[in-house]
Amino acid sequence: MRNAPLNTRLLATTAMVVIGLSAAGAASAQTAPAPDSAAATEVDDIVVTGTLLRGVAPTGTNVVSMGRQDVIATGAASSNDLLARIPQISSAFNTAPQPGANMALPINRPNIRNLGASGGSTTLVLLNGNRMVGAGILQTSPDPSVIPPGVLERVEVIPDGGSSIYGSDAIGGVVNFITRKKFEGIEATGRYGVGDGYDQFDLNLTAGKVWNGGSGIISYAYAQHSNIAGADRDYFTQDLTSRGGGDYRSKSCSPGTITTPNPFSPLLPGTDYKLPGRTPGANFCDQAKVIDFYPEEERHSLFATVSHTVNDRLSLDATAYYSQRETTRRGVSVGEGSGIGGSGTITALNPYFQSVAGELGHNVSFNYADAWGTAAPKNNSRFTSTGVTPSLTYQINDDWRLKASLNWGRSTNQVRTWGINTAAEAAALAGTTTATALNPYNVGATNAAVLKGIIDFQNYGHSVQEIREARAVVDGSLFTLPAGDVKLAVGAEYHEESIKAQQGSGAPSALNLARSSSSRDVTSLFAEVLAPVFNSPTMGALDLSASVRYDNYSDVGDTTNPKIGFNYRPISTLTVRGNWGTSFHAPSLADMGDGVDSRVQVIRFSPWLPAGSSPFDMLRPTLILAGGNDSLKPETADTWSLGFDWRPDGALDGFSASVTYFNVAFKDAIGLVPFLRGAPFFADPNYASYYLLNPTLAQVTAKTAGLAIDGAPSLASLYTGFTPPAVFIDARRNNLGTLDVDGLDFNIRYGRPASFGLWHVGLAGTYNLNRELRAIASGPKTDELKNGASRYSLVGSAGFLSGAFAGELTVNHNSSADVTNVVGQNKIDSFTTVNLFGSYDLGLSGAFSDTTVTLNIDNLFDEEPPYYNAIGGTANGSTLGRVVSIGLRKTF
Repeated sequence: MRNAPLNTRLLATTAMVVIGLSAAGAASAQTAPAPDSAAATEVDDIVVTGTLLRGVAPTGTNVVSMGRQDVIATGAASSNDLLARIPQISSAFNTAPQPGANMALPINRPNIRNLGASGGSTTLVLLNGNRMVGAGILQTSPDPSVIPPGVLERVEVIPDGGSSIYGSDAIGGVVNFITRKKFEGIEATGRYGVGDGYDQFDLNLTAGKVWNGGSGIISYAYAQHSNIAGADRDYFTQDLTSRGGGDYRSKSCSPGTITTPNPFSPLLPGTDYKLPGRTPGANFCDQAKVIDFYPEEERHSLFATVSHTVNDRLSLDATAYYSQRETTRRGVSVGEGSGIGGSGTITALNPYFQSVAGELGHNVSFNYADAWGTAAPKNNSRFTSTGVTPSLTYQINDDWRLKASLNWGRSTNQVRTWGINTAAEAAALAGTTTATALNPYNVGATNAAVLKGIIDFQNYGHSVQEIREARAVVDGSLFTLPAGDVKLAVGAEYHEESIKAQQGSGAPSALNLARSSSSRDVTSLFAEVLAPVFNSPTMGALDLSASVRYDNYSDVGDTTNPKIGFNYRPISTLTVRGNWGTSFHAPSLADMGDGVDSRVQVIRFSPWLPAGSSPFDMLRPTLILAGGNDSLKPETADTWSLGFDWRPDGALDGFSASVTYFNVAFKDAIGLVPFLRGAPFFADPNYASYYLLNPTLAQVTAKTAGLAIDGAPSLASLYTGFTPPAVFIDARRNNLGTLDVDGLDFNIRYGRPASFGLWHVGLAGTYNLNRELRAIASGPKTDELKNGASRYSLVGSAGFLSGAFAGELTVNHNSSADVTNVVGQNKIDSFTTVNLFGSYDLGLSGAFSDTTVTLNIDNLFDEEPPYYNAIGGTANGSTLGRVVSIGLRKTF
């Protein structure tokens, strides 16, 4: 894909497909079910996911759809919440989004098949078929929560590769949020919910107008929820000993712990003494209990769309959105004597030093809680996203149509988190006067100026991301075969994206920032053809499709991705379908060599060394090359699926069943080498090229190419003494591994009228047959189904509609998972939650007509996520707990 010559096979491929398919033909017109309809109809005005052609569903593909009524029944406060109803999206089920490491957003990025977790995404998120701007400091995937649920008509998910239509990112599949196009009147919804130590409120106002030749909608959404403190959730703990697990609590408490050196070797564990009494043992504190399990958030969203038909041939459309999110997370607390921890060595040169047993120095673990005063600082984040998409549709003749569109998006992202200045801390521990020294036994007694230099410290990140696109597609019928029209769509697209980021730390008034700016442009050509091969009473009907897309990137070369599919209907109630294609994900700009986090990290000792290393090597520095990598190439995949859809009539009218076998071969996955494994990492020959033992100054200078140095004034300064660096590790983002996944998706539904009204039941799920990972392409395979991956996920539902009443019960289930190499545990339990929805039309008249009361109970039985013996203590999902919400919906 890198540096390939300009590919001219696109038009030739399209022509060959058209000629080949037209030679096969026989009987009547191509039809396919429109979204949210069992009828085989062609609808020209709706957005259809996974195809360039008007009026037909994508051939050979399983489309998972959630309609308007499903959106209402979830009681979702954000578009993220809707995705939990779709089992193929592994990242959405019952999760509580939290600000992640590395300046990440507090969102759940949609991740179909759980394929990758690099700075971009292997799942493409669209709004009305158009890309959305990325968000974050070190990632560029969009935030679905910018879309107010009140404007959604439906959500469509295609859990198949989609690069032949959409280009990058659609390896696992596509999530397309499709908005309402016509609405007359005003609709207002409000909801208030409460849980254990938690409350939430959301409001949505939508107004629409239909006029002769056009329509317009504007919608405003407000959502707010409180934080959930770690102390409010029993399972959110670092002390797992009561369940047979480890104790991951910290010694950096208030009061703290002294650790005297081992008299036989400094490499052996020392002896702990509790402060303030200096009695044997250690003080432990559970940091999980004094931070926010779930951050406080406030969100405003505004969406508008307008459509107008100018004349019989020309129509105009435009959509726009704006969203602002502010998140507050209490990452520091004075409660329970725990806040930001510190530790280090103090010697007799420090005037505060107090020997325990005659030693001249020891280590102290302590806490800065006493230094913050009565109010703990808060970590604040602010994110905004804006997008505008105008389009023009021109009817060239009775059949052929041209659609041209522009798409612009911009996001601003800012994150501030409090920490301590570790360099100032080390200098203060080494201080020789009370004016310069830190008192680790009683932090509050330290000179105020010294404390300010340590605790007046923030980690800061800011980025601005933009996308700019121009796209044109022309489609229509090429010619007619006995079975129907052969349809063709061809198009071109120009895409630009950019990110300007800064990241650093220091006193808020004097931040030391690294800055980066990068951009790329992409030129694309694409085409899709659909041919009805035959359609007869005896043989049934067969349709074939082919699509291909060529993308030329300014930074990672070019790529061509084809896809072929078929639908075969042996009888009118049964469709057999299948497809094969290739897809790719171009490395995100945040992952490339100009990433804002690209640097050389100096660690003053070497905890990760090969087996048999000298103990003295541990006292030598480690050099870690971190951040982006300009040698990255795209992640790629070969995907194929085969399945059927059955909609019987007669006695089973109202029943539908869909089963799909899927197969994904994912290659060149972007990730980090597992150097934290220590000796096993160095013993694996597959990683030999990612580290240097006893590196020379010339070697590390050549490999780091003038990057910023974190933890030392210069690389040369590390080679002036008797302890030069012991190891250099390339821990940048690299193309490393592979993942082979195959399994079954299924969806069974049955609905019938009854004497009381209408009822329905359904069961949807995904079942992994195999999931094999290679951490590095040339390494051995690991069975992830024996190492923490759930084999299947299910979503069951049952609902009814009776007069003014409507109700829905939803059960979400993740299966148990086997684990290996986890102390005292060989299985993670399954996780099941039950949600209830009910609504009642009050049946009032006048100003109170069309007023509905709603009730949502999420996680009815207040299930806790399964136990896992590791830091964090849980796996296979997380949850806010039981949340009961009462709402009101009114239309005017």
